[in-house]
Amino acid sequence: MTSSPPVRLGVFIGGLSVALLAGFLIGKVAGPKNVPASASPHVHGTSTAAAGDGHTHGTTTSDATGLAISSLGYTLVPGRAGLVAGEATPFTFTIVGPAGKVVTEFAQVHEQKLHMIVVRRDLSGYQHVHPTMRADGTWELPLTLREPGSYRMFADFTTNLTPLVLGADLTVSGSYEPVALPAAAREATVGGLDVTYEGTPRIGSSQPLMFRVFSAGAPVPNLEKYLGAYGHLIIVREGDVGYVHAHPELELSGGAIKFWFTAPGPGRYRAFLDFQVGGAVRTAEFTVVI
Repeated sequence: MTSSPPVRLGVFIGGLSVALLAGFLIGKVAGPKNVPASASPHVHGTSTAAAGDGHTHGTTTSDATGLAISSLGYTLVPGRAGLVAGEATPFTFTIVGPAGKVVTEFAQVHEQKLHMIVVRRDLSGYQHVHPTMRADGTWELPLTLREPGSYRMFADFTTNLTPLVLGADLTVSGSYEPVALPAAAREATVGGLDVTYEGTPRIGSSQPLMFRVFSAGAPVPNLEKYLGAYGHLIIVREGDVGYVHAHPELELSGGAIKFWFTAPGPGRYRAFLDFQVGGAVRTAEFTVVI
């Protein structure tokens, strides 16, 4: 028997409702459209643990971290804030947890339980170092800051499945003249090697950044893994010294170290690429304007 018009209308509305609900659920499962399928999200300070090392490889982020000394109940406590220019100074710090106790349990991420980055506020004097931890949770290392000025230290770690980046200021006494940020460029030279990058970071959209290493004009065929990856990209923002630590995809892409990156916002940034060739770790530096 043929359905009457009211019945057909009811069936149509019901079908439309089911279709809309299904589309909503599919969108929730699929996730953001601007993250390429080949990239695995990784954001120090916000991502979840992944196979083996506590993080996935390849990065997309929309936030800079390291702007606070305390976050999510954890606090960075430097043993001293003042250092002498050019002198190796015993430097210590602790991470105090939500219960007010010094944290002693850290996850190993990229072969280290804590990564410490230091950069002067004019974005010069970059260092990526790895202190050692005593049994009582005190981190220590000999730290040399060569020039006077105001520096920012970042403690980049994961504890209780919580990845965090905490920051604190350090001061080196003496006459201080800020260094102007170099002009934006896509090529840098370090240790006799030329490093270039391709790609344009954008705000709110994950974009690929491809770094290539050359020697005498020829691509270097023997890039080595450093701390479990072919490269580590530290990006620091001018003005507030906001911090992003990116890890590349697991394998090289046509000989290039490939990252996925979403710019936290407009401004000028200094990008530091740590990579290893012939057992030597080098850092290529770039100014990026977004």
